[in-house]
Amino acid sequence: MAETVPTYTAAAIRTAEAPLLAAGEPLMRRAAAALAAVVRDTLPLPEAGARARILVLAGRGDNGGDALYAAADLTERAAIDVLLTAGEGHRDALAAARAAGAHVVDLAHVRDTAYDVAIDGIVGIGATGAALRGGAHDAVTTLLPAVRSGRTRVVAVDLPSGVQPDDGSTADGVVLPASVTVTFGGVKAGLAATRAAGRVVLVELGLPLDPATAVGEADVEIYRA
Repeated sequence: MAETVPTYTAAAIRTAEAPLLAAGEPLMRRAAAALAAVVRDTLPLPEAGARARILVLAGRGDNGGDALYAAADLTERAAIDVLLTAGEGHRDALAAARAAGAHVVDLAHVRDTAYDVAIDGIVGIGATGAALRGGAHDAVTTLLPAVRSGRTRVVAVDLPSGVQPDDGSTADGVVLPASVTVTFGGVKAGLAATRAAGRVVLVELGLPLDPATAVGEADVEIYRA
């Protein structure tokens, strides 16, 4: 059931995260566990003897880390490939995904493989004002035909790659539209201003957000462990 909650700018979210991160709160692992739970609900029912196929698109930042830790939790349910869109990924999270059985692949492999679900952990709230470039741009444009046809469902990590967190705009129109966006701590204002987010699920992490800094409202689902 949808609930109406405040929305915040990326700066307000980062400010609220800072004291918890400084205190050593494992926000990434908590976010990844919730992300994995939502992905499990998104996977199609397997045919007899078949396993779902998941592609993890991982940038080098924290969103990529969230996606990779989630991948480590999902290998028992699916065959998982990882595409590192920046040439490298969050070191510890990538090691965890590989140890659990995920395989790092290149873009040519992605072009030739059908995926049931793609986890979009390319960029996060730090990508203000910039268009997707390089490996990130190539990954998105490669996947778009399968996503638009409905063959591949996208679960976005925090916000869809290519969508600006504060206003929902795209710098060049290239965006990976999501079926579901799993956003952490607080709802980014841009998610209320774009159709690319799909169903929005808020994972509450106990951030000390100041209601006075809210910039709007959005109707979302709340994930409660």
